[in-house]
Amino acid sequence: MSVHTKLYEGKAKIIYPTDDPQIFLAVFKDDATAFNAQKRGSIRGKGEINCSISSKLFKELEAHGVKTHFIDSPAPNQMRIEAVKILPLEVVVRNIAAGSLCQQTGLPLGTVLKQPLVEFYYKNDQLGDPLLTRDRLLLMELATVEQVNKITHLALQINEFLKDFFQQCDITLVDFKLEFGLNSQQQLLLADEISPDTCRLWDISAENDPNRRVLDKDRFRRDLGNVEDAYQEVLRRVIKAVERE
Repeated sequence: MSVHTKLYEGKAKIIYPTDDPQIFLAVFKDDATAFNAQKRGSIRGKGEINCSISSKLFKELEAHGVKTHFIDSPAPNQMRIEAVKILPLEVVVRNIAAGSLCQQTGLPLGTVLKQPLVEFYYKNDQLGDPLLTRDRLLLMELATVEQVNKITHLALQINEFLKDFFQQCDITLVDFKLEFGLNSQQQLLLADEISPDTCRLWDISAENDPNRRVLDKDRFRRDLGNVEDAYQEVLRRVIKAVERE
């Protein structure tokens, strides 16, 4: 498989076309950003770790009926993916109040939500990825009514699976971000990645300690240290959970 000039470079990945127009190659980077790229750095080994975690979770989700863009992983930091046109939406699912939900609502950190909350954000760095109402989303024609309904259903389905899976890893899934894309047949596929970069993950054994429990990019955001160790620990537990199945 020959790889051509990069098609797109984002904060965490570079996307390359291949000889097959229906297949892209995603190369995961060690670069780290936070606060809409206002904070930048690097996390050693992050590309390989996130690619490995995402690959394993995509395969698990496929086995549970969720269609994804994942094909295979030809190298530790590389993922072959089905070519999709990404919808300009970040879909956030929340189980526990944290981050912007606390800042915007006053809910105390750690408040367990009575039911999962699905939110839509406009994927636009210049505007700061604003939170959208359903009506605004439809007004801007970022997705159709049918797509919004399907994405909401899939997001909740994915949440139920991931909550149970991470529970087996002795990890609480606080919240996470998803992206979706349309393939050449206009099928809606789960895309991007699922990793400590895109999830808030708390260690159950340390959940009463607001700093020690953090196993995700909040360690980078909040300068908590031991970022690489936390990412490696998530990978270790995910591998162990997959091997048990």
